[in-house]
Amino acid sequence: MKDDKNLSEIKIDNQKIIDNKELNIWEALIPVFALVLMLAYNVYVYGDDALSGSNQFVLLLGAAVAAVVGFFNKVKFKTMIEEVSENLKSTTGALLILLMVGALAGTWLISGIIPSMIYYGLKILNPTIFLGACVIICAIISIATGSSWTTSATVGIALIGIGEALGISLGMTAGAVLSGAYFGDKMSPLSDTTNLAPAMAGGELFDHIKYMSFTTVPTIIVTLIVFIIIGFSLDTTGAADTSALLNDIDKTFNINGWLFLVPVVVILLIVKKTPPLIALLIGTLLGAIFALIFQPQIVAQIAGVDKLTFNSAYKGLMDAITVKTSIATDNETLKDLFSASGKGMSGMLGTIWLIVCAMVFGGIMDAIGALARISKALLNLATTTFGLFASTVASCLALNVTASDQYLAIVVPGKMFKKAYEDKGLAPENLSRTLEDSGTVTSVLVPWNTCGAYQSGVLGVPVVDYFFYAIFNWMSPFTTLLFAAFNIKIKQLRGKLD
Repeated sequence: MKDDKNLSEIKIDNQKIIDNKELNIWEALIPVFALVLMLAYNVYVYGDDALSGSNQFVLLLGAAVAAVVGFFNKVKFKTMIEEVSENLKSTTGALLILLMVGALAGTWLISGIIPSMIYYGLKILNPTIFLGACVIICAIISIATGSSWTTSATVGIALIGIGEALGISLGMTAGAVLSGAYFGDKMSPLSDTTNLAPAMAGGELFDHIKYMSFTTVPTIIVTLIVFIIIGFSLDTTGAADTSALLNDIDKTFNINGWLFLVPVVVILLIVKKTPPLIALLIGTLLGAIFALIFQPQIVAQIAGVDKLTFNSAYKGLMDAITVKTSIATDNETLKDLFSASGKGMSGMLGTIWLIVCAMVFGGIMDAIGALARISKALLNLATTTFGLFASTVASCLALNVTASDQYLAIVVPGKMFKKAYEDKGLAPENLSRTLEDSGTVTSVLVPWNTCGAYQSGVLGVPVVDYFFYAIFNWMSPFTTLLFAAFNIKIKQLRGKLD
């Protein structure tokens, strides 16, 4: 039996890693096995509806199992609650961004911004080149903004709408969007994870980006080729329905090129390093102003009036921002598209609920020392250079599943493995690249991870639907292991590339 005096805290960039020296690996794994089994059964029973609430409660049950393990090891309940509190505090920005994304989507729908993106996208794109174009467009936007989240919340939503109108699987489109977005996120010096990884490994930012390109560029090229092949093999009816969709969009909205000023302003704000919350708020308010200028009839429709007054305009805009809105149209396809876009802030609450429950599980796992114990056990298995890389990858994947947060999936292995890489004479770029190749990009493949919950909530596509098509994301860890296995671009501390 243990006491709290056996727990030590390592503070790294406001992240704490709690190390319980007497907790054994089997005790640490009990909550993980319990969670996986419960989630598997829950998904079997509920299917796609599992994210509506039952998965959230299962995460709390997993946290309860972890707490029981903690109690048997004399970790105080107060310690666990404090760590949960710290975890929840670390997600405050993400939760607020989710609410603001819902608000932005609402005003961008009623202002005609999203319909205009879909309208011009349908004119330019066709099913054959669409998926490849999604990868390239999202990669460019994400490199410019340094944010996969912003990319998904802006052009990603529009591309999902275009893909659905073309008759392309939502999972395919979401996978292409996320592949491009996470490539750009990794390669952008503006990205927080791209800055965090070399900081944890003890390297330099631009050395990290340059070295990461060795694995990242081939992976995105393969991803792009696969999507191009898929595009040529698609059998859709979307092209035949395009003219009808264009006419119905044109009848419902005032399609105008000036509407693109709003997304351009938001992207420029992000490029200029404006905090995302502020940029999204400005985008939401600009969307509301443009709605009054270009689509007053839509605002009146949402407010339930024939003629706009100050009060009815206020009500229409506030409804679009806060609750789910629908645009009247006889076209069932457009009705579904507009319904998926106009979620409002309330449409994000299910995702927020999932993140909160995931943070409870991750917080208790950290409080009892399970996260550190699992990473150390993986580190002990690393007897060769390849074993060290493989253990790093496994640790990042395990933390994305257990801690439910991509930052912890970078911070914890970064701290635990840093000295091991030095002892083997490996430059820090090896560790920072592996952290990104396995920690950053795979976070979006775990439904209860903050990234998986966010992206599935914003795009309106369950993780299970886009998992296979997020080719860049699941392929990246394999690429980094392939390079390690064949000793390709493994940089030594003396600066020589072997």
